[in-house]
Amino acid sequence: MNSQLIRTVDLLTADVEDMYLLLSTHFQGVKRDVFDIDLSNKNWVILFRDDETEQLKGFSTLLMYNTQFQGENISVVYSGDTIIDPTAWSSSILSRAWIGAVNKLRSNYVQGKLYWLLISAGYRTYRFLPVFWKDFYPRYDVPTPKHIAELMDFLGRDRFGDEYDSQAGVVRFTHPHVLKEGLRGIPQERLKDSHIQFFDSKNPGHINGDELLCLTEICESNLTSAGRRMWFSRKNNQQLQVVNRALAEKLATISQV
Repeated sequence: MNSQLIRTVDLLTADVEDMYLLLSTHFQGVKRDVFDIDLSNKNWVILFRDDETEQLKGFSTLLMYNTQFQGENISVVYSGDTIIDPTAWSSSILSRAWIGAVNKLRSNYVQGKLYWLLISAGYRTYRFLPVFWKDFYPRYDVPTPKHIAELMDFLGRDRFGDEYDSQAGVVRFTHPHVLKEGLRGIPQERLKDSHIQFFDSKNPGHINGDELLCLTEICESNLTSAGRRMWFSRKNNQQLQVVNRALAEKLATISQV
């Protein structure tokens, strides 16, 4: 597969149609108007396509924004709708492209510490955290520090309003996306993993689309060895150079108007 990072405003109509079709193929309860509103509230999207057919195999929407918390300027990347076709689950392209994209885009947004606001209704998504980041919350082996808990509560209320249950640390959307039969649930053998076991106990409603709100700081010092390989990979650097050129060309065009 190959990946492409573009602004949501630059998506073609055909791209949007393919994204909606892919999401609704694997999730139940996907409403077109909700999908369109969610997409309009994101500013970047990563598209994943088959190398030979160019068929859309997945996508991940991103909202990168700046805010202020307790007098401190911070930046946030919030992951929106994300889906990879099950036929491509064995590929590492999602994590590689996502980390590479954020690594580059952060220079355009960061005004302080950069945090990843992730909501997870699936154990596969939650498992990204311990694989690539040293410190993240919530987790089974370390209590969430008071300052981080307050930041998570602030971001949850600010982003999701009444749909965020601060006591449970869970987002319950009015129209949740629920994986279809055969894709949802946690295989018994995966519950041997302490992180997955914790996710299951912390978010028991995940099978119905409840989303566990998670947070980690995006910085080099917080990367695991696997995260560093993704962060500094040659392929990422090549992809990001393409993104840089596209951004530079867009800025040059704007400046000439």
